[in-house]
Amino acid sequence: MAKPAAAEVVVPGPDGDRAVRVSSPDRVIYEATDTTPEVTKLMVAEYFAAVGDGLMRALHERPTALERWTRGVRPGMRLATGPQDKDADAFYQKRVPKGAPDYLQTATITFPSGRTADEICPTEPAVPVWCAHMGTLTFHPWPVRRADVDRPDELRIDLDPQPGTSFADVVRVAGVARELLGDLGMVGFPKTSGNRGIHVFLRIRPEWEFADVRHAAIAFGRELERRDDGVTTAWWKEERGERVFVDYNQNSRDRTIASAYSLRPIPGAPVSTPMTWEEIAEVTDPRVHNLFTVPDRMADGDPWKAIDDVAHDLTPLLDLWEAHPVELNYPPDYPKMPGEPPRVQPSKKVAGHWDAEGNRVEGG
Repeated sequence: MAKPAAAEVVVPGPDGDRAVRVSSPDRVIYEATDTTPEVTKLMVAEYFAAVGDGLMRALHERPTALERWTRGVRPGMRLATGPQDKDADAFYQKRVPKGAPDYLQTATITFPSGRTADEICPTEPAVPVWCAHMGTLTFHPWPVRRADVDRPDELRIDLDPQPGTSFADVVRVAGVARELLGDLGMVGFPKTSGNRGIHVFLRIRPEWEFADVRHAAIAFGRELERRDDGVTTAWWKEERGERVFVDYNQNSRDRTIASAYSLRPIPGAPVSTPMTWEEIAEVTDPRVHNLFTVPDRMADGDPWKAIDDVAHDLTPLLDLWEAHPVELNYPPDYPKMPGEPPRVQPSKKVAGHWDAEGNRVEGG
């Protein structure tokens, strides 16, 4: 049987229209559900073109990893998170794929290990449409611009519901986060995660390193804990309980969050959808914001249109950190960091095996 002909999506850009080729356009990426029809590869590319203005506001000049689901999304499929997942169905692309078009630009980033890589750095809407041709559903931009890849210009607050909590709990905590930002003189922009969580982003002046921004996120999370006992910053799952976790480590180097307007690999093609604070307070089922419904929202403009208007001073949050500068755990693939607690589950920790700095005692 002959392969179906490739399709083209015409995408406006700074240098005029580009015709982006999409191979296997009829490939089913999302199967139909009770509430949504099936989604083909061409439909994904056309969706990224339709929300190009908002998507580029999230990706422009940012080193970006791609989450590629080249065979589509089906129950039981897995995303590779490390070399142990060689048989997974989807993977993160952290380096520029082969066959990239000549208009695709790059940025060089440094991982916590010290290794470097050239990542895609979107500068026009045709780039994410080409990424759809490569099977990309979710974009994972760094919180930096390529002009300075070591100083973030964005603080990201990830509100992650734990077992026993509901989306309504996350909506409540998001409201508390809004109040806290207001008290700090800051303006945040919320979005659904596309799954069960809520993300709040705010632009900051690119004057601080990753460690400082991470400490600001810890301080923010601790203040949320103080204001709402349904919030936790506990890194170990066994200590979180039925609370909303503020994932402060999403502000660590090489940790990224699904961008605004990204699709998520969940039945129904849900979207990580930017909203106003008033809208987010009314959401009961984030799945209604999907590939089919989100483009219509763009007709009224992007709720995040003003996100670049103000770059905030991080000092108020860093002052909160300095009032209680107690370090929390880093992600497990990081080298041991200064002041970090022991990397062992609290229930398995034997006090005599660790020194005061959190290092394992030889022979312990």
